[in-house]
Amino acid sequence: MQMISIKGVTHSYNNLSKISFSDWQINDGERWLLLGQSGSGKTTLLHILTGILKPTTGEINIAETSIYQLTSKKLDQFRGRNIGIVFQRPHLIKSLTIAENLLLAQSFAQLPENNERIHEVLQSLGIADKKNAYPSELSQGQLQRVSIARAVINKPALLIADEPTSSLDDNNATAVLQLLLEQSDLNQATLIVATHDKRVKDAFTNTYNLA
Repeated sequence: MQMISIKGVTHSYNNLSKISFSDWQINDGERWLLLGQSGSGKTTLLHILTGILKPTTGEINIAETSIYQLTSKKLDQFRGRNIGIVFQRPHLIKSLTIAENLLLAQSFAQLPENNERIHEVLQSLGIADKKNAYPSELSQGQLQRVSIARAVINKPALLIADEPTSSLDDNNATAVLQLLLEQSDLNQATLIVATHDKRVKDAFTNTYNLA
């Protein structure tokens, strides 16, 4: 089944500069690398794919849903249940424990609290013992694992990672990439990784290049 389809997508900033994106189709379970230098529109396309930024023209279908035809409330719910996002930095709420941050992700998707699922995901990432810790008590590598945990907690069909290794040393970069691949398999999710990090490229055969 087709997971993503983008057709005729463009975006204009202040009606001045226009970015056009090639049509793109991704099937269930595929792994793709999104490549592009700064200013090529990589972040814009990621925001469009995740329902954050409505394109000026074109259509985005995810899991057979035209996401920009949804109401704002329905789009938020769709994103929470179907799209997991790993940001370059964790963006966790510092006053909440790791478990509480993950409970919040379930709540945003209007899903019931599931502590068993939280334990399962943290255990699969090797940080179950950090469940009651606060973000300030974790190392950079552990924080990135929590970011992955939050992205997969609701078993999304689509997992998107934005420059997940750019601020990590070689050992942590290798570990995070491996975890993303493992978690996409474990959760049967389609994976898109946006990067210009050469260390990541060898793990992918499908690439979408932005000029």
